[in-house]
Amino acid sequence: MRIIGLVIVTVLALFGCGEPAGDTTKREPAPPGPPKLWETRPPIPPLKPFETHGRIDHDGASIWYASIGAGAPVLLLHGALGNAENFGNQVPALVNSGHRVILIDSRGQGRSTRDARPFTYELMESDVVAVMSALKINKTAIVGWSDGGIIGLIMAMKHPKRVTRVFAFGANMDPTGVMPNLDQRPIFSGFLEQAAKDYARLSSTPNDFQALSEAIFKMIAYQPNYTAKDLAAIKGPRIAVVDGEHEEVVQPEHTKYLARTIPGTKLIILPGVSHWAPIQKPDEFNKAMLAFLDAP
Repeated sequence: MRIIGLVIVTVLALFGCGEPAGDTTKREPAPPGPPKLWETRPPIPPLKPFETHGRIDHDGASIWYASIGAGAPVLLLHGALGNAENFGNQVPALVNSGHRVILIDSRGQGRSTRDARPFTYELMESDVVAVMSALKINKTAIVGWSDGGIIGLIMAMKHPKRVTRVFAFGANMDPTGVMPNLDQRPIFSGFLEQAAKDYARLSSTPNDFQALSEAIFKMIAYQPNYTAKDLAAIKGPRIAVVDGEHEEVVQPEHTKYLARTIPGTKLIILPGVSHWAPIQKPDEFNKAMLAFLDAP
């Protein structure tokens, strides 16, 4: 923001819009304006009751899932420290467009449990495969947000015959793709507060949010670790790499790198939004999502 401020001051000076020459009058700094939409996290509407829900025991964890709607399946995978309810804006749009929506709380998050092992994206990806097998879903499209996008891309890499399309929003495939100093951005303090409340409400271990956070952030610091060669080998599923114009988590150049490197990938940049695009401009996000999922 300091760089942006310097640019604005320079432009004003160039066009004669700054202080008059020789004016040394002290001025109070202008009060900050209201936050831009992309700096906010609007509330998420609650989901309607699920048609089916349950648990799949897999590799030391109990993975919660739910299903609603009928038609071509779409699997929704949330981001770090989130849960399936984060897709409150997307589920109705998908169901109304003729999709069966499958929601999963990732290992250790939301209603799902975990064991004492460190988190890995590959372990969470194997949980997704286990849920699909238990529900007898041979193939599905995937919409992934942040960590969910990472898991979706790993699914496309390791199980291409079980994935039709991946709409990967705000995902990185190696640690260099993550923005530095994430914890210093004001929007993240509000996110963590809400995530802690949701965890306390949903989890069977409601007092363990601090331990969960430390384990998740340790994973994010060192994972995933896929090379350009790994990404170039992804073949089969259609893939869209998606980001907000004001993305705060993933480096913009990394998103472009993924689009260049994964064969046939579509790059989508959503204007006026950030890492929370699914709740900042849900109509625009859903339009892009459905256009990709439903394209012939």
